[in-house]
Amino acid sequence: MLDKKFINTDLCVIGGGMAGIAAAISAAREGIKVVLMHERAVLGGNASSEIRMWICGSQGKNNRETGIIEEIALENLYRNPTKSYAVWDTVLYDFVKREKNITLLLNCSCMDAETVEGSFSHGRTKKITSVTGWQMTTQCFYEVKAKFFCDSSGDSILAPLTGAEFKIGREGKDEFSEDTDREKADNFTMGMSCLIQGRETDRKIEYKAPECATPLTEENFNHRNLNIKSDYENYWYLELGGDRDTIADTELLRDELIGLATGTWDYIKNSGKFDSETWELDFLGFLPGKRESRRMVGEVMISQRDVSDGVIFPDEIAYGGWPLDDHFPGGFYHKGAPNTNRMTPAPYSIPYRALYSKNVENLFFAGRNISMTHMAMSSIRVMATCALLGEAVGKAASLAVRNSLTPHGVYLEKMSELQTLLQNEDAFLPHIKREISPLCKNAALSGDETLRNGEDRIHKLYGEKTPYFVEKGKDISYQFKESKVSEIHIVFDSDLDRCTLPGSECERIHSTRANTRLDSPVMHMPKTLCREFKLIGELNGEKTELLHVTDNRKRCYHITQDSTFDCLTLVPIDIWDTDAEEIPVISFDFK
Repeated sequence: MLDKKFINTDLCVIGGGMAGIAAAISAAREGIKVVLMHERAVLGGNASSEIRMWICGSQGKNNRETGIIEEIALENLYRNPTKSYAVWDTVLYDFVKREKNITLLLNCSCMDAETVEGSFSHGRTKKITSVTGWQMTTQCFYEVKAKFFCDSSGDSILAPLTGAEFKIGREGKDEFSEDTDREKADNFTMGMSCLIQGRETDRKIEYKAPECATPLTEENFNHRNLNIKSDYENYWYLELGGDRDTIADTELLRDELIGLATGTWDYIKNSGKFDSETWELDFLGFLPGKRESRRMVGEVMISQRDVSDGVIFPDEIAYGGWPLDDHFPGGFYHKGAPNTNRMTPAPYSIPYRALYSKNVENLFFAGRNISMTHMAMSSIRVMATCALLGEAVGKAASLAVRNSLTPHGVYLEKMSELQTLLQNEDAFLPHIKREISPLCKNAALSGDETLRNGEDRIHKLYGEKTPYFVEKGKDISYQFKESKVSEIHIVFDSDLDRCTLPGSECERIHSTRANTRLDSPVMHMPKTLCREFKLIGELNGEKTELLHVTDNRKRCYHITQDSTFDCLTLVPIDIWDTDAEEIPVISFDFK
């Protein structure tokens, strides 16, 4: 008889990819108890060392995603300047483990769920009471009872286990009036990839292909632009399975993908068409990275028209901006270009109502499985966008727990508060400006007015806003009538476009790399970021140091207070650019 353990919690998150990580951290920081159940030994999902896809997101100037995903990226620059995957795995692990409200279950696969049927609030007919996971390392079952559940598993495992409504495949053009030539819906999806990575050495290295390698020629790489020395070459087009079942056929497809991967490296090393004598195969992924499978059905289903037309949703909780990047189902064996690539109006709006189930009362979802059409998914699926969705779910779950609401109840009663919570943690909501308190607006400020205008980044939506540059060690102060202060908000310039980092644009914007050359750059912190600062509160001339940070690697600080002051002072002391005399500050306000 195998052991079974029981856990009671507020929120159970299934899947520890970037969306699940963000959901768990976001909720835990609001004080609720979270279980994060992940079937692999390392966190990160498609971004982990097991798969190694880049974390991509919204394109365009200053559109980089902030909040938890930017915290992780900055910490990685600090701790992992050579972009080691071993270190990257520990960065993600540490971000989860440092949250005391998270119970992390690694190597634990969600395998069952208990539900009850009935007539629940807002027309829902089902409710989840528990999920059960199997932890292979301990040979133990975990039954997790929770008030709310979040499916960030990618494949939407809770759909078949709970009866949650879902969709799979491609819609016909008439269903959502989308720009597609498909007359009728089908079950085709995008495929999956087993990636490879090469490393340049200082000696000659031979490669002998295994028997499973698929023989490949130049013709196989038409429209694929194979280039081992390019920073952008991550072999994403080694893709199969969109014309089959991307869940049931995964193991068979993995075998075929291993053949393609080893055949590709054999072609690189032994065809004589590449200067590859000193290159070695540094990584081959045996776990396929998936792009598409089940998509849940929520209160709203986002369509390609919503994305392309730039529809602004009043319940905006995140944004996207990756192109409509739709891969042909045949993958590597599709004749012609492997994908279509149409630009989107970045940043476009993503609504909260696409993040919870239409028929299961207490089910959230975040990641590539939210409520959207296939065409919309071709853009929203990228991991930086998915992390924003997870952060929104975590905050929504905390509001639901504290106020005894359902996910839809949060939409009806707490939407503005949800948006405020996200903005407090530096989540950018493009069409909603952060509110500034009357107390802050009326205080005497020894700095530029842009510090208290609710704009936490330099962006085209805000016109010509620039940071306020202050000399090292010079005070920025608010003087006001003696008052209770509850929150202080500070935002520094983390160089969202990464212009101050070394290497190509590809190297600068991605936290990890594909091929490693002998001259691959060593990263460092963005030079624009404040390195050391103090925050001081004052009452009747008596000063209290509220915060003193050295070796800062965060863009945003939102400090809760319950103190009375008549003066608040921010002292930027040092910057990561050792040659700079001034430090840019974007926001400093309070309420």
